[in-house]
Amino acid sequence: MSSVTPARSARMPRSERRAQLLEAAQAVFVQSGYHAAAMDEIAERAGVSKPVLYQHFPGKLDLYLALLDTHCDTLEQLVRRALETTEGDNEVRVRATVAAYFDFVTREDAAFRMVFESDLTSVPQVRARLDGVEMSCAEAISEVIAEDTGVDDERALLLGSALAGMAQVAARHWLAQGGDIPEEEAARMISTLAWRGLGSFPKVGG
Repeated sequence: MSSVTPARSARMPRSERRAQLLEAAQAVFVQSGYHAAAMDEIAERAGVSKPVLYQHFPGKLDLYLALLDTHCDTLEQLVRRALETTEGDNEVRVRATVAAYFDFVTREDAAFRMVFESDLTSVPQVRARLDGVEMSCAEAISEVIAEDTGVDDERALLLGSALAGMAQVAARHWLAQGGDIPEEEAARMISTLAWRGLGSFPKVGG
């Protein structure tokens, strides 16, 4: 008897079933990419029938968007937490913010691939979410920069976008190279580079 048979007949709360389906979909999307992923494969991996899968998600794009919403929220919360928990020492804030991106790319579910390497960027619903999280993170960083340096909002947002972009590109490059440099050291190197640039802007009242 197949090992998935018990799972097919098992009943569980709707929220748990939804989480199970999303976990299965995440694994399939990361492994195969969106276009090659099939609802049959996702259902089988979750140990449910296709009708059960469709009861929760009308289509493959709905599954993808639900996952993307979760991952974008996770990234934004990591960045905001880094900014909020290091209040008072902006060098530490920069270090924590860069580390947040390294944390995100090293998560076991490879969520970063859907946020930074999506193969659906031409789909309007996906593009809107990706642009949204990019802007949200940049704005969160820019608010701290504006408050600290007194530069106007437009310039602060430019700097915030630069820091966020550098952190995520560097984190992905580090991971792709096999992570031979310890994660903490790699994040510290990038934050040092960023801080030496941001530190050239005079602090308000300084």
